[in-house]
Amino acid sequence: MTTTTPDRTPLDERGRAPAQPAPQDETEATATVEGAEPVGLPTPRGIVRGLLATFARPGPVARETARLGRDAARIVLGTDDIGPSPKDKRFADPAWSQNPGYRRLAQSYVAWTEALTRLVDDYEARGPDWHEVEQARFVLNAWTSALAPTNTLLGNPAALKRAFDTGGRSVVRGVANMLHDLRHNGGMPRQVDRSAFTVGKDLGVSPGAVVHRDEVVEVIQYAPSTARVRQRPLVIVPPPIGRFYFLDLRPGRSFVEYAVSQGLQVFMISWRNPTREQADWDLDTYSGAILRAVDVAREVTGSPDVTTLGFCAGGQLMTTALNHLAATGDDRVHAAGYAVTLLDFSSRAPLGAFSAPRLLDLARRNSRRRGVITARQMGSMFTWMRPDDLIFNYLVSEWLMGEDPPAFDILAWNADGTNLPARLHEQFLEIFGKNSLVRPGAMRVLGTPVHLSRITLPTFVTGALTDHLTPWDGCYRTTQLLSGPTTFVLSSSGHIQSLVNPPGNPRASYWTGGEPGPDPQAWRASAERHTGSWWEPWAEWMLERSGDEVPAPAETGSASHPPLEPAPGSYVRDRRPGPG
Repeated sequence: MTTTTPDRTPLDERGRAPAQPAPQDETEATATVEGAEPVGLPTPRGIVRGLLATFARPGPVARETARLGRDAARIVLGTDDIGPSPKDKRFADPAWSQNPGYRRLAQSYVAWTEALTRLVDDYEARGPDWHEVEQARFVLNAWTSALAPTNTLLGNPAALKRAFDTGGRSVVRGVANMLHDLRHNGGMPRQVDRSAFTVGKDLGVSPGAVVHRDEVVEVIQYAPSTARVRQRPLVIVPPPIGRFYFLDLRPGRSFVEYAVSQGLQVFMISWRNPTREQADWDLDTYSGAILRAVDVAREVTGSPDVTTLGFCAGGQLMTTALNHLAATGDDRVHAAGYAVTLLDFSSRAPLGAFSAPRLLDLARRNSRRRGVITARQMGSMFTWMRPDDLIFNYLVSEWLMGEDPPAFDILAWNADGTNLPARLHEQFLEIFGKNSLVRPGAMRVLGTPVHLSRITLPTFVTGALTDHLTPWDGCYRTTQLLSGPTTFVLSSSGHIQSLVNPPGNPRASYWTGGEPGPDPQAWRASAERHTGSWWEPWAEWMLERSGDEVPAPAETGSASHPPLEPAPGSYVRDRRPGPG
């Protein structure tokens, strides 16, 4: 999702922000809805406010208008000084550089988008609240992406060539794709052919069994793949937004498979897909379910305690459970890990564009009225944060070129969303808008005031360098908020690519360093880079805290928690849609 990062992107020699590189694979281009708290798209009034704030001062507008006029004259005369970045894949067709008409069209588009970018930069230099700047950037980024000439048939030479080469069949197929999406996909181009994958057959296939089920969760115990295992089990807490099997995609791309191969006894929480009837489910509901899953893992393995690993928003839920345990002197969790989880929302991030009080109030009212917020409603905001990659890329390929939607596992998962209960959504909005998790006593969960500093168990914290949803320096803050010994590892990739990150990829890397101090940039400056995946140092850290080796169990479950059905269970297959 192409937006600015918390550290402002440097400009090139002509004062332009360089184009974002194309994603390394489809994993990086995913419009994930599980990485941060859902809010809602800016209202029309908010859009107008953002534009007015950007264009409020006549001086910068007059300056950019004059500069744009000079650029237009140079473009007409055939200058080569203005043009799209070689990394901008929208203008990769040779016609954009070789055809005089298309070359001037691309240059004109670049000139006026750069002028708008400089206006936002000027607005930022005036010193407004950074949330307002991010809202202006979001609006203009979506606007300029939508108005790219490549989004039209006549403005896209590659699509015109395809139409000529196929005798017009690509146009016919494209119109059919567009009509299908208008009727069945909310008017947005599809990102994936979901029919190519079946959960339990192609995705989520690690062997195991559901050993506990209640109205909120299923708990899955995975079968060991080693002769001996560590005595202390691992309980994984996925986010309640989306389904857990992004952690168990295909063999070779499965975090579950990797963790089991290291000799860990792995238990997974699978959240139920709520409907309006569960509108009142809240942090108490979800935190209590985590503690029940911990107790199931303890009973099945005979271990007095467990380790945990929270992913994204699942890490926030896990934190409230850990806070309750710390407050009550309960030591049934021995150590915990955090994967791209934000606890502190004070750091600058593109998500700040959605933290205006009126936007949060609107999102709160909408979810209260419906009882749940649906995956489509949640996903729209994150999709528009990277419109080139997540909207218009598919519009061009499917509507203009007449291609079928791609078949890719992580995109299939991303399209397989779940609902979020209205009450939990409201509490997430409070965390997002008021930064309530880090303010001692601002929230109560399971009857216990939340004070993060009283969590003293060992923690392993990760961030992702190019993460646009949970910026790595915000994830790093967790090391300072909790009081126990902590290890921080920084992955080289983006949000989802850092999670679906099996070892063996020569392009993947991560940084490790000493004890984290207050300054994340100082930590990074002294950190050491390694080729590989953060899964590897995490496994080493976790094995050291997982007890002695014992013979692997011959069967899953126990007398008290017998196997109910094979993994991945029933809740992950529940397709009940939400209202609206």
